[in-house]
Amino acid sequence: MNYQIITQYDELVKVCQQAQQYDVVMLDTEFVRTRTYFPQLGLIQLFDGETLSLIDPVELTDMSPLKELLQNTSVLKVLHACGEDLEVFQNEFGCTPFPMVDTQIMAAFLGHGLSTGFAALVKEYLGIELDKSESRTDWMARPLTQKQLDYAAADVHYLLPMYQKLQNKVQAAGWWEAAMQESELVVSKRIKTIDPNNAYLDIKGAWQLTPKQLATLKPLAKWRFKEAIKRDLALNFVFKEQDLLNVARFHCNSAKKMEAQDMDPRSVRRHGERISQIVKKAYYTAEEDYPDKIERLMDMPGYKQLFKTLKDEVKRVSQNSGLATEFLASKKQLNQMIRWVWKKDRDPSSLPDAMQGWRLELLGEKLDKLIK
Repeated sequence: MNYQIITQYDELVKVCQQAQQYDVVMLDTEFVRTRTYFPQLGLIQLFDGETLSLIDPVELTDMSPLKELLQNTSVLKVLHACGEDLEVFQNEFGCTPFPMVDTQIMAAFLGHGLSTGFAALVKEYLGIELDKSESRTDWMARPLTQKQLDYAAADVHYLLPMYQKLQNKVQAAGWWEAAMQESELVVSKRIKTIDPNNAYLDIKGAWQLTPKQLATLKPLAKWRFKEAIKRDLALNFVFKEQDLLNVARFHCNSAKKMEAQDMDPRSVRRHGERISQIVKKAYYTAEEDYPDKIERLMDMPGYKQLFKTLKDEVKRVSQNSGLATEFLASKKQLNQMIRWVWKKDRDPSSLPDAMQGWRLELLGEKLDKLIK
C-alpha cells in the first residue's frame, strides 16, 4: 500500500488536479472532537485509484485546490459513514463534497443495517481484516506515527474495491439512483443552520418545564450556544445541559442558588454572574411572550396506537423489499411523518423523509393513508 504525505501547496495542487481527471475518487478524514464544538481536522485521505495521498491540513494553510476538487461536479466522491466528515468539510472549506455517495448507505440498500461499519464491510466483501485500533488516536499530534499513517491510508485504499463491489450489486438491484438520493439527504440534514433562539428545544427534558420556566431556559440556551461557538467548546463544557435545565426550573438567580443545586462549581464560578443576569431579566418576560409549552407527540391522544400501525407497515415493506426497518423509516422519521400530518397539516413545503425520493412510492404514500 503506497501513499504519499502532502505538506506543500504545490504537491496539493498536483494531486488535486490529477484527481479531477478521474470519474470517481475516495475520500476520508481523520479528526478530533473531544472538548471542542467544531471537529478539529487532522488529516484528509484522497485516493483516485492510482495515487493515494494523505493531505496534512495542520501543515498546509491554503487548501483551495482541495475545495475545487470537492466542488467539481464531474467527479463522484465516495465516503463511508460520512456524517461527521461532512461537518468537517463544511466547517473547514464552507462546502461539502458534491456529487457524493456513502458506501454505508449503499450497503443498506443491500440489506445491511444502516450503521454497518467499514471494517465489517471490508471483511465481508474483500475478505480482509482491518486493524481499527487507531480510530481513537490523537490526529492533531505531530509527527503522526507509521501506524497512524497506515491506518489512515487503509481507509481509502480498501474503500475503492469495496465501493466497486457494492456499486455492481446496488445497480443490479435497481437501487443506485436511490443511494444517490439518500446520500444527498444525509448532506441536507447534516449541514443545517441552527437558530440560537431555538437552541432550548434541543435541551433534553425541556418538555417538563412550564412556559414561564421556558422563558428562562430559552435565553440561557441561546447564551450557551453562542458561548460554545465563540470559544469553540462543546456545549456541555460551557455549562452542563442538566444544570442549565435546573437553573430554569428552580429560578437560580444567584451563584449561591446554583451551588445549592449541586451544579459544577467551576462552571458556576466562571459563568454564575452572567447566568444570574439572564435569569433575573427573564423573570420580567411578559406572559404573552412565554414560549409555548413543549408538547411531545407521545403524549398526544392516539399516538401509541398510530405509531404501532405505522411500524407494522414498515415491517411489511421491509419483508417485501429486503431493506432493514430502521433504514426504511427510523423512529425519528416515523415521528417526523406523524408531526407533519398532525402539526403541519401536510404542508408540502416541509415534506418528511418518507414523503420524498425513493421512500415515497415504496412506503410514504402507504403511511400517509394510515394517518388520520
